[in-house]
Amino acid sequence: MRKIVVQMNVSLDGFFEGPGGDLGWHLVDDELHQHFNAELRVMGAFLNGRRSYELMAQFWPTADRDPSSSAPMVEFAGIWRDMPKIVYSRTLDRADWNATVVRDVVPEEIRRLKAEPGGDLALGGADLAATFLRHDLIDEYRIYVHPVVLGGGRRLFPASGDRHPLRLAGTRSFGNGVVLLRHERAGR
Repeated sequence: MRKIVVQMNVSLDGFFEGPGGDLGWHLVDDELHQHFNAELRVMGAFLNGRRSYELMAQFWPTADRDPSSSAPMVEFAGIWRDMPKIVYSRTLDRADWNATVVRDVVPEEIRRLKAEPGGDLALGGADLAATFLRHDLIDEYRIYVHPVVLGGGRRLFPASGDRHPLRLAGTRSFGNGVVLLRHERAGR
């Protein structure tokens, strides 16, 4: 069975966005980007909320034609374009680049999607991740902790009062100081 995998970058103090939506603090160098490419190219689909999809769609469809793009960026542009995408949105009528718009997160439909053959499903977007978490649909967390304290912004996990026990499945340090923390649901 396929897994739902959250992959998010966060600051040391738990923010995925700085004030005003700032992402300029992300330390994505070639080593980390090559790692992202290796992880994401084997996925079966990208699951995104509207904002995450629109952010990606602003840049990645043509990033490989930008002369300032690094080799890992050029590679990811192709991965992103070719990968099936499900965009969860109540406001988008359509989405391009191999994407399907779905209005609501329906747990039974997600479980059916997980039972289909293919690679794991990469979940992106903090609001969508919170919805999947609320429905207990996330199997693995790949959290990339960047060596910066932002002091404000949007937290990855909103306060909900719910406890979700996890077990450490692995770690990895990158040369730029980013640390990957992999956690799976406890008891799996």
